[in-house]
Amino acid sequence: MSGYALPIQRLIKEFSKFPGIGEKTAARLANHILHVSTDEARRFAEAILDVKHKIRLCSVCFNLAEAELCNVCSDPVRNRALICVVEEPDSLIALETSGGYRGVYHVLHGALSPLDGIGPEQLRIRELLDRVAANIIEEVIVATNPSVQGETTALLISKLIKDRSVKVTRIALGVPVGGDLKYTDRMTLAKCLELRRGF
Repeated sequence: MSGYALPIQRLIKEFSKFPGIGEKTAARLANHILHVSTDEARRFAEAILDVKHKIRLCSVCFNLAEAELCNVCSDPVRNRALICVVEEPDSLIALETSGGYRGVYHVLHGALSPLDGIGPEQLRIRELLDRVAANIIEEVIVATNPSVQGETTALLISKLIKDRSVKVTRIALGVPVGGDLKYTDRMTLAKCLELRRGF
């Protein structure tokens, strides 16, 4: 990287902070920016700033939103008695793309990981319990990732919600263990929802 001029080095350094982007890929992206027009580079920079300034968390489900409610929560035809709990907004998008689910969601923004200092207080579990208590909920589908952290989170949520006499189900297996919902194909996700099981 030392052969590049300082502004390019800075850009490479910033790109390499992105997940999954190493120094070589960061250098390719920086070189791509050099070859686009000033207008294209400005639109790219404005798109980044727009995301930082305009995107917030939905006040109901904690999905990413531009307004107070996300697109799902503001949709009047969604089944609000059915809540699907996911770890991250990316998982919500993956399930939505499957086309097999018409309920609403709750985004935890992570999974239990005591070694990383992530306990129930760092997740949106309290808000989930408040939603269940304040509304008529028929079923909570726990769609956390099939990893150790996701399973631990699912078990805790199941235990906390079962005390409230609400049906709790877990998405069916089909997503590989240790996998991530956002990388799973549509058909598998649709089957996971269709064949969900109780705890």
